[in-house]
Amino acid sequence: MAFTTTLLSWSVIEFGNSMKNQLNNAKDAVRWGTDYLLKAATATPDALYIQVGDPNNDHRCWERAEDMDTTRNVYKVSSENPGSDVAAETAAALAAASIVFKDSDPSYSTKLLQTAIQVFDFANRYKGSYSDSLGSVVCPFYCSYSGYHDELLWAASWLHRASENESYLTYIQSNGHTLGADEDDFSFSWDDKRAGTKILLAKGFLEDNIEDFQLYKAHSDNYICSLAPGSPNFQAQYTPGGLLYKGSESNLQYVTTSSFLLLAYAKYLSSSQGGEATCGGGGTSTITSDKLVSLARKQVDYILGNNPAKMSYMVGFGQRYPQHVHHRGSSLPSVHAHPAHISCGDGFQYLNSRSPNPNILVGAVLGGPDNRDNFADDRNNYQQSEPATYINAPFVGALAFFSDQSTQLV
Repeated sequence: MAFTTTLLSWSVIEFGNSMKNQLNNAKDAVRWGTDYLLKAATATPDALYIQVGDPNNDHRCWERAEDMDTTRNVYKVSSENPGSDVAAETAAALAAASIVFKDSDPSYSTKLLQTAIQVFDFANRYKGSYSDSLGSVVCPFYCSYSGYHDELLWAASWLHRASENESYLTYIQSNGHTLGADEDDFSFSWDDKRAGTKILLAKGFLEDNIEDFQLYKAHSDNYICSLAPGSPNFQAQYTPGGLLYKGSESNLQYVTTSSFLLLAYAKYLSSSQGGEATCGGGGTSTITSDKLVSLARKQVDYILGNNPAKMSYMVGFGQRYPQHVHHRGSSLPSVHAHPAHISCGDGFQYLNSRSPNPNILVGAVLGGPDNRDNFADDRNNYQQSEPATYINAPFVGALAFFSDQSTQLV
């Protein structure tokens, strides 16, 4: 949820001017997340509430939110049981959102930034992974496989941008190498923030001439060039139909984050003189911002239906979209259609039903097809048919960019 809020905020920051009459809706969505995160961060000193419910018990049930009767245990990280990864991501979300509301709601923005500073201090002072502290409560469903170093650098980068406080520049300079500044990573997700951090810090070099961030421009180039066919650095995998492919579970999460980073970096490059991504050690191969936009456009168009299956992977959009979405509220009858209680176990008849979902989850982007462009449209195939807010959040920014012709770089 915190990563969703950070990426939705970043979408508004970079492409809010293109959202037009949807900008307030986007801000409302950010505020919905930050209101929750503020409560989670301020309820108890030196603690952050990070999860409600035991995922092991919840996964044994298929029921509507209105009928939910599993135990709603609340879990927190603290000085004794640290969670630097989840705490730093929460700090990043609050810091990014403070930029969103800086002009429209200054008092709320100040509250977000002050809380972000406190949560980051907590994450940095009590170091450790929440996967280690909470164990089976978060694993295997929500393990932090990348550790917490990437989140600390990510959060410090957002705090530097939001606060303009030199102490965060000093933190990045002093700790960047330890926290992954020298590591190239070629995917960006709720678990691994390294590629996104490099792009964010490269902005400081490209737009604000912060010389200390030139290193991050080089690493951002490496990431961007890895996605570009024909580049000396190219190492990405694409399906025969042209979709970026990173893994069998929820692959579109990597597609939407990569598309967003391509567009954000294209924007940063276009704002600097001679802005190009340099590929290869000799620097003889370059990629223009126009090329990055073109790469992103192909991914966005694929998701929306320009693919071999002619299937839109955004539910409710286009002539053909998935009908068997792995989502409880969408697959179970509404309380209006079926007022009687549906128990934990009884709901599985709807999970296993071959009938289309009765409630269309409009706008949700699913996990998507496999490496051969095949999509099962099977509710039990959660790897392909499950939606997630962290898939949608960066897609909001990409769609805003392409919806506004005045922002086009090509």
